[in-house]
Amino acid sequence: MRAAWYDRQGPAREVLTVGELPTPEPGPGEVRVKIAVSGVHVGDLGKRQGWWGSTMAFPRVIPHGDGAGVIDAVGSGVDPHRVGERVWVFLAQSYRPYGTAAEYTVVPDGHAVPLPPSVPYEQGALLGIPGITAHRAIFGDGPVGGQTIVVTGALGAVGRAAVAVARRGGATVIATVRRSSQGEQALDAGAHHVVDASTGDVVEQILKIAPEGVDRVAEVAFDTGIATDADILRYGGTVATYATGATDPAVPYWPIAFKNITVRFLSNDDFPEPANEAAAADLTAAVAAGDLRYPIASRFPLDRIAEAHEAAETLGSTGRVVIEL
Repeated sequence: MRAAWYDRQGPAREVLTVGELPTPEPGPGEVRVKIAVSGVHVGDLGKRQGWWGSTMAFPRVIPHGDGAGVIDAVGSGVDPHRVGERVWVFLAQSYRPYGTAAEYTVVPDGHAVPLPPSVPYEQGALLGIPGITAHRAIFGDGPVGGQTIVVTGALGAVGRAAVAVARRGGATVIATVRRSSQGEQALDAGAHHVVDASTGDVVEQILKIAPEGVDRVAEVAFDTGIATDADILRYGGTVATYATGATDPAVPYWPIAFKNITVRFLSNDDFPEPANEAAAADLTAAVAAGDLRYPIASRFPLDRIAEAHEAAETLGSTGRVVIEL
């Protein structure tokens, strides 16, 4: 099969190779997926670069955790009727060496989620890492109906999904953006209210909307956001954070403690499997209903995967990058 891989960590153009590798066979409880589109996420870039202190657990890695395509073979114990099913896959390269940047990948049966015919492969290929992270950030402590939730970085990959699933879960969603030009986009993504961080005091703006404080914050930048989160959360509220700029941030301990705020730290590779299953179901419903859509900034063939990684490193929240197989 045609595939991309790296044998050492480093810059995309220095370590990524494209060539032929043996086509994998599904083992017991696994399915093989013929990949149509492979999604690129910052987590994939980090594993390849060695960010966050990550190392290579395998001597050779086919990158990308997310993708979409068609099941073409199943292992023992899997319903053979799944062959021919359109699916999106997640955690393809989590504790496994062979991701979706290849013509075929093999994943556990439950990590290949039926993709409705109305949903393009490229949208399915972008759901996994950011969507499941977002779902856990919103629902990690139970239902959110009637709650008020702040989603920071609302137009990022995780942020868009968090806005969508929080609204669908019955919450009032306040989105924060960094520029006034992003306000309409955040509303289109499903936010009820938008706070533009460039126009003034974010705490004041949020507390005008929710005078008693908010119930939960899905936080993209723990290092710079936690002080604000402590000010806007009600007593007993929760910060669910999945990223930080500074790796060793200062924490305003007493403001958090006095309000009995819970801080939930999230890492996508290690969520409980029931949480992954619940997220997969809700994300599929959201994308099928059109409540979650990712703008596609760039599409690349597999042979140009190094360019695709470089593009993803510089895009920010302007759109997503996909590899078309």
